[in-house]
Amino acid sequence: MSRELDLGVFSGPVLVFGGPYGNLEATRAVLEIAWEAGIPASRILCTGDVCAYCADPLETADLVRQSGIVVVKGNCDENLGNRADGCGCGFGDGTACDTLSRQWYAYADARLDDPARRWMRELPDTVAFRMAGRRFRVIHGGHGQINRFVYRSTPESDKGGDLDAGNCDAILAGHSGLPFTQFIGDRLWHNAGVIGMPANDGTPRTWVSLLTPESGGEIRIEPRALSYDHEAAARKMRARGLPAGYADALETGLWPSLDNLPDVERSETGKALALEPLRWAGKAVVSA
Repeated sequence: MSRELDLGVFSGPVLVFGGPYGNLEATRAVLEIAWEAGIPASRILCTGDVCAYCADPLETADLVRQSGIVVVKGNCDENLGNRADGCGCGFGDGTACDTLSRQWYAYADARLDDPARRWMRELPDTVAFRMAGRRFRVIHGGHGQINRFVYRSTPESDKGGDLDAGNCDAILAGHSGLPFTQFIGDRLWHNAGVIGMPANDGTPRTWVSLLTPESGGEIRIEPRALSYDHEAAARKMRARGLPAGYADALETGLWPSLDNLPDVERSETGKALALEPLRWAGKAVVSA
């Protein structure tokens, strides 16, 4: 049965990020940013997949759990929590991503303890809150399909259908690993990106977002690049025998496989992202 957590009304800024992926260095960095900004744990939202490609699955899960932040269940959390045979990421059979996933999933599965798995099983499938009179829903992949990849190039009609199904004005999602902001009429689809892997843009940066309610009912949507000790994270991955392609990706900013990317996103490989803040005024979108 799907579990929803309703957080009520937010009047202060919200920090959103996805995919810690077992990257302890990146997770520490994003939590430090939040604490320094004075954002309480109740307004720090993670779109799931706490453990995946990187070297510290248990340590990352423990840090996130102990921090008290709000986490939506990702497919990796669901499958690791239930001791499933694989990550359930939605990779095509026989693709490079599918082959590599068997290695990092086995590594993570062997290291998680029972308390971490129980916490993962109990994570909500969706989170709801309200800000500036608008209804937000936080999910992992697609509404009703945890491992559905949704990109900027995904048809607007698909995103609109999810907004309808979620009975909301905005969806905050993860899973795809690529940050983007898209307005469908006067509604919003926002992916803050992930912190555990770069955005395939040729830089080691990862991404988070800050959503801030402002006067007049506007909401400022500010993507922020995250810098952290990616070299240390990569060294640990190599030392522990994890797939070299993902360790290399932490340093080069390039994914080891583009199997799951649509043509549009594939053509943008290696192009450094320059994401500008926006203000969302409900039925109007203006540059920040």
